[in-house]
Amino acid sequence: MSLRVLVTGHNGYIGSVLAPYLKRGGCDVHGVDSFYFGQDCSFCPDETDVSSLRKDIRDLTAKDLDGFDAVVHLAALCNDPLGNLQPEWTFAINYEASVRLAELAKAAGVRRFLMASSCSMHGKSTEVRVTEETPVNPLTAYGLSKIQAETAIAKLADDRFSPTFLRNGTVFGVSPRLRIDIVLNNLVAWAFTTGRVRILSAGTQWRPVIHVEDVSAAFLAGLSAPLEVVHNQVFHVGSNQENYTIKNMAEIVKCCMPGCTVEYLNDASADQRTYIADFSKIERMMPEFRPRWSLEAGTRQLLDAYQRYGLKEDDLTGARYVRINRINSIVQAGAIDETFRWRDRLRHYDP
Repeated sequence: MSLRVLVTGHNGYIGSVLAPYLKRGGCDVHGVDSFYFGQDCSFCPDETDVSSLRKDIRDLTAKDLDGFDAVVHLAALCNDPLGNLQPEWTFAINYEASVRLAELAKAAGVRRFLMASSCSMHGKSTEVRVTEETPVNPLTAYGLSKIQAETAIAKLADDRFSPTFLRNGTVFGVSPRLRIDIVLNNLVAWAFTTGRVRILSAGTQWRPVIHVEDVSAAFLAGLSAPLEVVHNQVFHVGSNQENYTIKNMAEIVKCCMPGCTVEYLNDASADQRTYIADFSKIERMMPEFRPRWSLEAGTRQLLDAYQRYGLKEDDLTGARYVRINRINSIVQAGAIDETFRWRDRLRHYDP
């Protein structure tokens, strides 16, 4: 396979793993990113050696998309605290800019458009298992923005433009642009730095989880699949064996790090989303995609990496690996304007 692929958000948590993964898979990979999370947010050596453009996706033009066979669209404001900070930013980027990007891609003759979406749009579900056909119930600006983008982009599909929507489970694992504000990475970080696995609730919420490398494998599979298989389709991305309660996750972390304890804080404001996702569709329609990572293996990988690269307790509340804290720091520094763009667009802001 020799597709010329543009990856938006290639410098982020998923993108800095996915871009080199696609390159190793034979793709000619190029990236575009706003670089909100620059070198001062780096955790480990970065293999993202791809041609890149520093540009906000809201400012892309059709010319920027000329000559590409596919777009892999990752760029987004990517968690709920960010969505709560300024909901209008989340909708402007995750919804409006995503739809505009798809329109530009179609106008430029880009055939495939793979969008990173999320199982989290199912919110709080009482279904035994949620499938791609289960009515969604987004509880956050992030979840709502993703379903709005899916719905609008799906209407652009025709025989010249083929969108595919990959709804990732809750992602975990080591990345050059580490996040410790996502559940397993956070549980392991607390265990490693303090000896306590800290849970902000009773831990009964269910989550489907998937390693960041397996997310990357799913996108490569989607790019490789026959168009008629993935055309305008929604896929949950994960494994039926990898649905866990947060309490289950904590116990696995405890087993991987003997001597640590589990602490329940019962914070009334804790995330109440809970859903068990079904992944039968992607198993059936993209049989070449088979997740390799279990939660236990990912936990051990994180522990090894935290040891190797020296994660500190201060990192759990700092701006380096916690997205909302990073955004707050650059907003307070005056580097971001009222539209959530760099004030100095000609220079990378890197305090």
